[in-house]
Amino acid sequence: MVRACLKAGVQEFVVCAGARNAALLEALARAEAQGRVKVWRHFEERSAAFFALGRTLSTLSPCAVVTTSGTAAAELLPAMIEAHYQARPLVAITADRPARFRGTGAPQAIEQPGMFGPHATSDLATWSGNGPLHLNVELEEEFTLSEVTFEAAAEFEPVTERPNVAGLARWLKTDIYRGLVVIVGGLEPLDHEEVFHFCQSLGVPIVIEGTSGLREALQGFALPDADRLLKGNPPGKVLRLGDVPTGRFWRDLEEMPAVEIWSITRSGFSGLARHSDVIHGEVERVLKAIGEVEPVGDVLDHFEGTGRKNSQIDELLEAFPDSEPAMVRTLSLYASFGSSVYLGNSLPVREWNSFAQWDRPVTMVRANRGANGIDGQASTWLGWTADQSGAWAMIGDLTALYDLAAPFVLDQVETSGRVLAVINNHGGRIFERLPRLSAMSPRAVECFTNPQMADLSGWAKLWNMKHVRITNADDFDLIEQSDETVLLEVLPDAKQTADFWKAWDRL
Repeated sequence: MVRACLKAGVQEFVVCAGARNAALLEALARAEAQGRVKVWRHFEERSAAFFALGRTLSTLSPCAVVTTSGTAAAELLPAMIEAHYQARPLVAITADRPARFRGTGAPQAIEQPGMFGPHATSDLATWSGNGPLHLNVELEEEFTLSEVTFEAAAEFEPVTERPNVAGLARWLKTDIYRGLVVIVGGLEPLDHEEVFHFCQSLGVPIVIEGTSGLREALQGFALPDADRLLKGNPPGKVLRLGDVPTGRFWRDLEEMPAVEIWSITRSGFSGLARHSDVIHGEVERVLKAIGEVEPVGDVLDHFEGTGRKNSQIDELLEAFPDSEPAMVRTLSLYASFGSSVYLGNSLPVREWNSFAQWDRPVTMVRANRGANGIDGQASTWLGWTADQSGAWAMIGDLTALYDLAAPFVLDQVETSGRVLAVINNHGGRIFERLPRLSAMSPRAVECFTNPQMADLSGWAKLWNMKHVRITNADDFDLIEQSDETVLLEVLPDAKQTADFWKAWDRL
């Protein structure tokens, strides 16, 4: 099994030990001693799988998570689903009891083959590398392992196809009087240069997300408060580059059949239930295949008034300095001096897109936006930035509580300058922005928002993180460079936050 993985380009393994996978762990330990693989260890399978997913984001190569049998294997499902919708080469190696135990109710014996359904393939020989792989290994508990030598891992080469861009190239030249808007979602670092020049050449309004890595670089084309602006004055054509967008306007497009949509995406998913055209491939390669494009410009005058809107947003942030959006703006100023930023989950992503600083380029930005799930966010960040100093993350409080085991790996990763910022607004406040909540009963609203009063200083103490509590804008001066991980607990003022959103809705 280890040799087969090396041949497929798998060089990193995250192991969760158990009696059933002991033989695999011994083989991996020997391969690591020979310098063939890197082995990470974890005790909790769900966090381990998301850490492995993070490693695929960092290396753009496969990483395997190795579990024992039974429900331990089932804990990998959320990460495998996320990897499926991100098209990441996450490999699940699940040790299993021999087939004779299936269906007997014997300890640690469940139906493991095919347990991830359509979210993973199980054939290593035909695996494209553009999604997760599940390898289920039946093992007896007793084993002997003779001396063995492992060869170096092969170069990872995912299967790629030459994109057919003729239809898109024609579309970019026809009916431009209807107006074109480009939505730039999450991109790979290799996409940045090509996307930057492509957008500059078109000269059209852009909805730019932080995970693009180009938010600040393309600010001259960016539409502030794009969701409301575009709903009120929708373009006739939308071109999406990269991951499925997080903004509300993308969902509004479901009810706008007159708007033509093309997507260029490495995952191949349209992100919509309605008809749209999709080119499945690396964004950089597709744009290079299109070649030079003719300028289109701002046909529907979306740029008109953007300067005033930006000024209004800045004035609101200054008027409510301890509100959550203003706290995110201030936090982004400090994070921009780090090496990277991870965003998770929904509200932090949206607030960063709308309110983060614009002056300093932040080119390394990631988020788990495949299935948009809340779980495994801190673990994914730790996997993505395991060898980085100055790594920042901004997550919500419920997101943090959902991944309490994540910091177990801190003694295995780079911690210098590492900052985990948790926006502790005491529950799922994103749901308070849903119009439907105004018509629901107080008990239903409580179930939606899950109010909590957790003191995150205990979490910091559990994993030897330095705890810093931020309760107002001036407290950000307490942040100091450290060789240990800093848990930055940001507590926005609830009244200022409510007043900010009321004023926002009036803009």
